[in-house]
Amino acid sequence: MAALLTRRRQLVEMLTAEKNRILSAASPIRKRLRTHITWLERELQHTNTDLAEAIRQRPVWREKDELLQSVPGVGAVLTSTLLASLSELSTMTNKQIKALVGVAPLNCDSGTLRGGRTVWGGWAQGHAVLHMSAIVAARFNPIIHTFYQCVQRARKPKMVALTACMRTRFTIFNAMQKHRTPWRYEEAQHA
Repeated sequence: MAALLTRRRQLVEMLTAEKNRILSAASPIRKRLRTHITWLERELQHTNTDLAEAIRQRPVWREKDELLQSVPGVGAVLTSTLLASLSELSTMTNKQIKALVGVAPLNCDSGTLRGGRTVWGGWAQGHAVLHMSAIVAARFNPIIHTFYQCVQRARKPKMVALTACMRTRFTIFNAMQKHRTPWRYEEAQHA
């Protein structure tokens, strides 16, 4: 599963590069680039199918996938990334999982100096997927959208608000996996 996920990331990177190249390519090269883009898209589709099949074949992963995808704004790319790369989900405390992923605010204090809190380290390969999924959640998940708006009203930068959304989502994901309960809007609304 990890190898399939790595291959998926490579294909997405190559596809992005080729699509960028086609914009400035000379006429004779464009046809070759389009052919290669078509091949890459087909290969990406096959890889996505293989990832879905790998999840479907394992009952534990299938259950975790269904729980995670019950959350608005969570799709197959995020769940396959979490299942393949973050098996610690549900086995750690919220604070530990957020630090492991790299979305926990860490202090920069030394002696009497009190610095600001920043986010660093963690799970480098998953950050792009987490960032994109946080943008989707801030738009389409009613709970995360409301939270994002509150952070924005507090005049925090957009990146700080998105990171806060990522932290909140990991708290939700961790609890759902730990208690094996799907997303329920009514309960989440009163939390």
